[in-house]
Amino acid sequence: MARITVLSLNINAGFDLSRRRFLLPALRDAIHDVGADVVLLQEVLGAHAGHARRHPQWPEEAQHAYLAGTLWPHHAYGRNANLAEGHQGNAVLSRFAIASHGNHDVSIAGHEARGLLHAVIELPDDSTPLHVVNVHLGLREAHRQRQVSQLAEFIAHDVPPAAPLVVAGDFNDWRARAHPLLRAAGLREAFEDAQGRPALTFPALFPVFPLDRMYLRHVNALASSVLRTQPWSGLSDHAGLRVELET
Repeated sequence: MARITVLSLNINAGFDLSRRRFLLPALRDAIHDVGADVVLLQEVLGAHAGHARRHPQWPEEAQHAYLAGTLWPHHAYGRNANLAEGHQGNAVLSRFAIASHGNHDVSIAGHEARGLLHAVIELPDDSTPLHVVNVHLGLREAHRQRQVSQLAEFIAHDVPPAAPLVVAGDFNDWRARAHPLLRAAGLREAFEDAQGRPALTFPALFPVFPLDRMYLRHVNALASSVLRTQPWSGLSDHAGLRVELET
């Protein structure tokens, strides 16, 4: 049995809500202060030549590697969208070894590319490895319904039924339409369990929409919080989710 803390956050490519102020250094400090064991990030820029030219503080390495620093020696990146001057995707940072990882395409043709980043993390004390799936779904309801169905199918075929599982990220699911399919897959949402409804996370400065979620299976949530006060409310367009878990 292991106790770990998981943080999930859409980092908005390291910019504020307006996409004008580059805040990645301040975001790194805030993420490090949380000290989570596993961090799931969405809208991560693996590379962007244009931003690198314009912003003196732009890191030489990919954003997820810069954010990891020495605190999370193990990390994985799932490249989703190819951009004119770089690429973007999801990332997993971990204090513990990542035994395997893979990115699974759930894109809708003609629209922004999306993926499910799956990582298997070796936990301390010989605990059963933790499966995490980092999610960033589409903006249209019909697209999300297809992607949630693909997510449920992936869990059924690629995650052992008894394995501890965390599925978290930016679902863009403000109507909570993902719930029925994910409940059928045996998952429950951590904030809905604790508070009766998913957390409000968007926009970060004054959250009114429950876009970000953390679903669990064979994992107990001991404590949960939404990172939406200062400095978090100014570091991205989404508030972060922090959950302490027992596997």
